[in-house]
Amino acid sequence: MEGFKPFGIPMRELEPVVLLYEEYEAIRLADYENLTQEEAALKMNISRPTFTRLYEKARKNIACAFIEGKAILIQGGTYVTDNYWYRCYNCHETMITMKPIKHCRKCDSENIIQLNNKQENEGQV
Repeated sequence: MEGFKPFGIPMRELEPVVLLYEEYEAIRLADYENLTQEEAALKMNISRPTFTRLYEKARKNIACAFIEGKAILIQGGTYVTDNYWYRCYNCHETMITMKPIKHCRKCDSENIIQLNNKQENEGQV
């Protein structure tokens, strides 16, 4: 996933808000995975105060985009992952797995691409 935009407005007409990958991860861990800030900070290998700053910045950026009708672009930042990331070309599902896969878990298509190059740069994205 590279971002979101309001319905019915061409991207070229929208002002974007940039959500850094680590801000996205903070939202994912706290709000989607329901981890405490301490647990999420540990998982991200950062201090709890640093996690709180990332999380608050992410929330403000998302709120700004929703209220002001801006696009959200997820990009930049610094991060390392131990997971395999894939995107399915058929159903556009993004998958994060602990080991390599050959099929989309949503539509069972073999038409997937690995988004990170884990074999060449172990753990680096």
